[in-house]
Amino acid sequence: MSNRVRDFLDILDKFESFDFDAYFEQVDDEDVRKSLKKAYPTWMDFLNLLSPKAQNHLEEMALVARENYIRHFGRVLQLYIPLYISNYCSSDCAYCGFSKKNRIKRKHLTKEEIEKEAKEIAKTGIKHLLLLTGEAKKIADLNYLMIAVDILKKHFSSISLEVYPMDESDYKKLKNCGVDGLTVYQETYDQEVYKQVHLSGEKRDFLYRLKTPERGARAGFRALNIGVLFGLSDIKKDAFFSGMHAKYLMDKFLECEVSLSLPRINQAEGDFKPNFYLNDKEFVQIMLAYRIFMPQIGINISTRERASFRDNLIGLGVTKMSAGSKTDVGGYEGKDKSTPQFEISDHRSVKEIVKVIKQKGYQPVFKDWEIGI
Repeated sequence: MSNRVRDFLDILDKFESFDFDAYFEQVDDEDVRKSLKKAYPTWMDFLNLLSPKAQNHLEEMALVARENYIRHFGRVLQLYIPLYISNYCSSDCAYCGFSKKNRIKRKHLTKEEIEKEAKEIAKTGIKHLLLLTGEAKKIADLNYLMIAVDILKKHFSSISLEVYPMDESDYKKLKNCGVDGLTVYQETYDQEVYKQVHLSGEKRDFLYRLKTPERGARAGFRALNIGVLFGLSDIKKDAFFSGMHAKYLMDKFLECEVSLSLPRINQAEGDFKPNFYLNDKEFVQIMLAYRIFMPQIGINISTRERASFRDNLIGLGVTKMSAGSKTDVGGYEGKDKSTPQFEISDHRSVKEIVKVIKQKGYQPVFKDWEIGI
């Protein structure tokens, strides 16, 4: 596919009637081997690596992925930590613990509470922070976020946002305030499923959310992180479109560091039951396919995944891992905590995770950026 694609919607339209199952059925072992040898894989090679037949070649894929990873990133693994400062939400999303329909304990941190949380997190030594809220922009408004960033930048060298989608002008204000990264998950690229799981609220606007990373890039954020929530829709289709979306962003915004996350649905309030299931073998396959298709892509694995599984992913292409995570508002300081967004699976401390990374022969990185304001 040409690098001259002007809009990611062109890619979605191109594959709207594409028969993925039929394509996967005709992929054979030789197709996979040829794709693994390509210096510059195409979208068809990417599909070959996502095919069921490619599961016969995971060891070969792992070798190529590891070579790509070490060539472009060395033996380093960046650590970050999430901070939830508000869990109020104006959207009704079937899969989310913060959904407005759920009768949970809500909390919205004051300036003093944000400072306390920041000081507690800073004790870990991690300097990369991911700042999160629910999707309630009238409560966690732009001014509130700017106040929070002003507090947090005293303690952290890099601050990324994972909040509701915003206009480019608002992102510019946050960038000027000290934010340098943006995370936004499309959740699923299947527009019909998207409507089914986003029942009300501004998050129902598929296209506005789809364009969010581009608004962030134009606003000057240096880092973009995207992904889907695996389990909402067809696994391989969502993996393909998230990969194509990342490739599109990498080609269009050369100055940005683009990353992909691979979150799977975990237990949350509302007891949502996914229609699709991503097992560990397929998870690894998708991650390896990302690394081979896009050697310079960042790959982020959160504490949604259990400890032993995360440990086994080290060296296979992961560039970022969260550590010591809490998904409840006020969770670090430990007083008057709220309901978590979802249950984490890796409860180890930062020190414990650092020890494992070193044992694997890799260097944990606590800081690789300084806010430039």
